[in-house]
Amino acid sequence: MKVIQSISLKKVMHYAKPYQKRLYMVVLFSITLSVFAAVRPYLLKQTIDTYLKVHDQVGLLNYIILMGVVLVLEVGSQFFFTYWASWLGQDIVKDIREKLFHHITTFRMKYFDTEPVGKLVTRSVTDIESIASIFSQGLFMIVSDLMKMTVVLGIMFYMNWKLSFIVILGMPVLLYATRIFQQKMKVAFEEVRNQVANLNTFVQERVTGMKIVQLFNREEIELEKFKKINELHNKAWLKNILYNSIFFPIADILSSLTLGMVVWYGGWNIMHGDTMTTFGDLFAYTMLIGMLFNPLRQIADKFNVMQMGIIAAERVFEVLEREDLVQENGNVTAGHFKGDLTLENVHFSYIEGEEVLKGINLDINAGETIAIVGATGAGKSTIINLLNRFYEISNGRILIDGTDINEFDLYSLRRQIAIVLQDVFLFADTILNNITLDNPDISREEVILAAERIGVHNFIMSLPGGYDYNVKERGAMLSSGQRQLIAFLRAYVSNPSILILDEATSSIDTYSEELIQLATEKITKGRTSIVIAHRLATVINADKIIVMDKGQIVEEGKHFELIAKPEGYYKSLYESQFLSNEIS
Repeated sequence: MKVIQSISLKKVMHYAKPYQKRLYMVVLFSITLSVFAAVRPYLLKQTIDTYLKVHDQVGLLNYIILMGVVLVLEVGSQFFFTYWASWLGQDIVKDIREKLFHHITTFRMKYFDTEPVGKLVTRSVTDIESIASIFSQGLFMIVSDLMKMTVVLGIMFYMNWKLSFIVILGMPVLLYATRIFQQKMKVAFEEVRNQVANLNTFVQERVTGMKIVQLFNREEIELEKFKKINELHNKAWLKNILYNSIFFPIADILSSLTLGMVVWYGGWNIMHGDTMTTFGDLFAYTMLIGMLFNPLRQIADKFNVMQMGIIAAERVFEVLEREDLVQENGNVTAGHFKGDLTLENVHFSYIEGEEVLKGINLDINAGETIAIVGATGAGKSTIINLLNRFYEISNGRILIDGTDINEFDLYSLRRQIAIVLQDVFLFADTILNNITLDNPDISREEVILAAERIGVHNFIMSLPGGYDYNVKERGAMLSSGQRQLIAFLRAYVSNPSILILDEATSSIDTYSEELIQLATEKITKGRTSIVIAHRLATVINADKIIVMDKGQIVEEGKHFELIAKPEGYYKSLYESQFLSNEIS
């Protein structure tokens, strides 16, 4: 575990390389802070023994001024040390957070299928902030305190070695207590981090699915679940509080006992004429003991802060180093495709041993509109996921214009493919930004022109602010049909080579469907289109219909060809689903 923590700390410090000058300044101010802090008690001793004892008012005033100057320098060093250390920490975590976010966006969909959203939020926000504390409250503070203790011990032995020996007698006990405290707190912090992640995951999921919670009257049930998770979180923190409540009083008692022994022994020496010990020593030692024991006591606390930061770093780097889930990138830049699609013996499994696609062979000519139909779980949407390389196929090949899609650069490949999903996701932003997705190559004028062409412009302009209307999180201010229209326009303005409609018209009203049918005619014209069919009109107009069942293609052909098969699978679907929709 120590080796892992050391490695994690080295990885974090690697991000400090671009800020080496700032790092050197932190070290410099740490040194000056230690020196100025330790010099003040010595100046106090000199003031008492040299000037106060002989009533030298001028010398006393000069030393008091000198102590004031040293105090100002100490305060200044403290300010710059704290500011620069925190600044360095924030810049480092900014870099790590950006790298983490970019890394997460390159993961295959398989990762997001199994990892809770709340966990990733915790890694990207809470854990990253904990890493910042390594610099602002942990590592540099510990180094500064150790340097201060070293200088203080040196001054103590220079002043009075007898009193210094009494001081260090109590330190082994405090060091042992500190060690035990660190071990206990490390376990406690790990438990706290786990419970925080669990709490974040639970709250994230329930807030996202609040409509389901309320629709099925699960408020009380979810509250009871939350209470259990919150209780575990509370118990984890109570352990942390308990250990702090035990350690810090012990440290205070040891410091007080040491001070009492020094005052007693030093006073006894003075009363018996020991010239080695002076009143100035006793005054100085009352300050020096606090400066020696307080940092040692605080080091334990700061060490725990650093431990929490290192544990958080381990979690963050665990995600950062998941290279096995990073999507492979090709070296061929995809231009505007002609649109020929070929699937050769494609096999795929989401879970090993459970094939979803079982040797799919399919040819789609450029410019054709293909409809894929079949029961739920037949593998229709899986084909779309593989085409966009959200997942990697188990066996076989997918080719576009004769080139394996694995050879294409992902960015350029996906720029040529537009998808309209049944469940439309909109960001908490304006309609315009949700359409362009902040693509600088798509102007406002182009969006408006495209909206007019497919008949969506009037609908958008009817909203407050028009194209600048904020749809809020997940497009909550729009109906499902309106969200579909925005998604369709988003696909249209991207001018894709290949268009995919995945159940895109399955949950919209009649008016919205009419608009989408108009848009479909325009956007699919002369463009390869794949439609995972739900509505009858889309199926009838397709150049070819692919019928799937249990991961295999069981039929293909035009509507009138398939409907003419007496015992055909498509005919059965038509009679049970499409015909009933037509009658209703």
